[in-house]
Amino acid sequence: MMYTKQPKKLTIMNILNILKRYTDENHRLSQKEIQDILAREYDMKVDRKAIKRNLTNLIEFGYDINYSESVRMFRDKDGNEQENVILSDFYLEREFTDSELRLLIDSVLFSNHIPYKQDMELVKKLSSLSNIYFKSRVKHIARMPEDKTDNKQLFYNIELLDEAIGKGRKVRFHYLEYKSDKKLHKRRDKDGKARDYVINPYQLVAKEGKYYLICNYDKYDDISNYRVDRITDMEILLERVKPFNTLTGSDGRPLDLQEYMEKHIYMFAGENIRAVFRIEKSCLSDVIDMFGKDVKFSDENDTQITVTADVNELAMEHFAKAYTPYIEIIKPVALREKMIYNLNVGLEKYQEKER
Repeated sequence: MMYTKQPKKLTIMNILNILKRYTDENHRLSQKEIQDILAREYDMKVDRKAIKRNLTNLIEFGYDINYSESVRMFRDKDGNEQENVILSDFYLEREFTDSELRLLIDSVLFSNHIPYKQDMELVKKLSSLSNIYFKSRVKHIARMPEDKTDNKQLFYNIELLDEAIGKGRKVRFHYLEYKSDKKLHKRRDKDGKARDYVINPYQLVAKEGKYYLICNYDKYDDISNYRVDRITDMEILLERVKPFNTLTGSDGRPLDLQEYMEKHIYMFAGENIRAVFRIEKSCLSDVIDMFGKDVKFSDENDTQITVTADVNELAMEHFAKAYTPYIEIIKPVALREKMIYNLNVGLEKYQEKER
């Protein structure tokens, strides 16, 4: 990259930019190499003394610049032996390591709730926090556009919800859902009008690559979860939110986010239950991943174990369906009977196909 000729007073900023773009612990520059880059890319002729002076100023300003020192002996004009301290191997200590940046970039790439264009902009910004060597290692990593949400309002939604939660205000929005044309459409009332959702927002959470809003649909007194990337046309209202501890399912307490997330493993709303189920021991890692380490184990034998977990009922049903060959719901009885009914209905459908 070649820049137009710049005034000398920008030398210190250009040197800082060179350190940002070209250096890290494994890639260091001498004063001569910095001098060459200034001449080649910035069309600036700067002598070694000026480079050393600007580097020293940057260090004094607080920039975390590392370097090595060596001593060179010389004789002055009077023939006396003198020491000259040579500074070299300059590199800028970075706020983020490459591994930390890669982790952040991977999180962006594999978050389905971020629209593709904004996804690429975020990756570009994160990559700019490192140097040219890091950028060359991540330029071939990408996520296909069709894997991303179609709603372009995501970040605007997050800003508005954050403001509304901070001010304790209700919000109004429309909610999107996919139709058979594979496009998002606004949910509508029976008369065909886009349905208005008046919501009491309490907390934004990330779960399985998606953003959810923990809230209350104002018409009712229970707790709901909405996908933030499915929200559109949002506005903040003047009305104050309902206190969370007045809602059904709150047990008269403020929102305990950790407890809530442990019980809502799939972000389903609804009642919480104490579930008891028998499962193959080969699935224990999946049980811990889903329900956490607060579960209780009992009646263990060589192949099976009984698990007791406090969890959202719909989440438990979903988990049981996913692990059908390996799990048996014991309690609550109503959920067990529902699973038996669903399994029988499913079996009948398969048997019908065989006739």
